[in-house]
Amino acid sequence: MNSCLIVGAGPGLGVALAKKFATEGYNIGLISREEKNSKQALEAAVDCNRNGKHGFFKADAREPEKLSEIIEDASTNLGDFSVAIFNARGKFVAKSPLDVSFNELEDIFNLEVIGAFAMAKAVIPKMIDNKSGTVIFSSATAAYRGSAGNPLYSIGKFGLRALSQSLAKAYAKQMIHVAHVRLDCDLNTPFVKEWYGSSFNSDETANVDDVADNYFMIHKQPRSAWSNEIELRPYTEAWSF
Repeated sequence: MNSCLIVGAGPGLGVALAKKFATEGYNIGLISREEKNSKQALEAAVDCNRNGKHGFFKADAREPEKLSEIIEDASTNLGDFSVAIFNARGKFVAKSPLDVSFNELEDIFNLEVIGAFAMAKAVIPKMIDNKSGTVIFSSATAAYRGSAGNPLYSIGKFGLRALSQSLAKAYAKQMIHVAHVRLDCDLNTPFVKEWYGSSFNSDETANVDDVADNYFMIHKQPRSAWSNEIELRPYTEAWSF
């Protein structure tokens, strides 16, 4: 049975991804800093694939050595991962560039770039041995432009995109499909609903189940026509980039 790893398996897209890949028959490995963050995702995986092996594994993506160890443990328990999704992200911190502290900059780099690299470094060698594998990075329009008001998010996503492209170029010929997914929209998640309050409009957001369907389609793309840069947005999006 195939296995899918989701790093950053929170209550929004993380749940939808766990549900989708479990429904397709995959074992699901979930990683986040706290078990409560992945509780819904684990329940969804079990409900959708009761014959599969699913598990939560605690790790912080900002601690690469520990994350690598935990991914190895997860692989031992669930089998080699044929799909690995990096879905962790930093917080939205509104401030001008010169107000960013050194610690904040280091923290976002550790999460968005080093954490993503640690996941890739842990799963790609086995994928190469197995002559097949998909690595997907959840990203945003911030990966394509800087920001006067939220530079930390842009800096992290710029680095993530560079990492994704580098891995794609280096390992495609060894049958490893690497994709950077630009979510040019708000997602229909509990966080976004709370953020918008009474002004929330579901038609102006992307349904996370639909996004998860796209992630699975990325994984199933034939190797003669792989996508490495993918953008997803709802029909109402004003194409902000």
